[in-house]
Amino acid sequence: MSALHDLAATIAARKEADPDSSWTARLLSKGPEKCAEKFGEEAVEAIIEAVKGDRDRLASEAADALYHLLVMCAARDVSLADIEAELARRQSQSGLAEKAAR
Repeated sequence: MSALHDLAATIAARKEADPDSSWTARLLSKGPEKCAEKFGEEAVEAIIEAVKGDRDRLASEAADALYHLLVMCAARDVSLADIEAELARRQSQSGLAEKAAR
């Protein structure tokens, strides 16, 4: 299992945890809107580091963004498996064809 799958499993398990015992549970208890807000903040921080060109900081902020993306999705009952299935579906066509189909 990959670190991303391990993370997704931990997030799923924390959905039922006590918000006083887990940052993830606390964030999820605040609802999907707060989870989306936190993902947005982390995504912006990753963008800033990408522009600056600091590889180590970008890796750190990208990890934060991935974590918060998975939390946001979990808040709406979208699993990593759901995301992987969508990515697999898209592999059957080029990016240009996929964009044109929208």
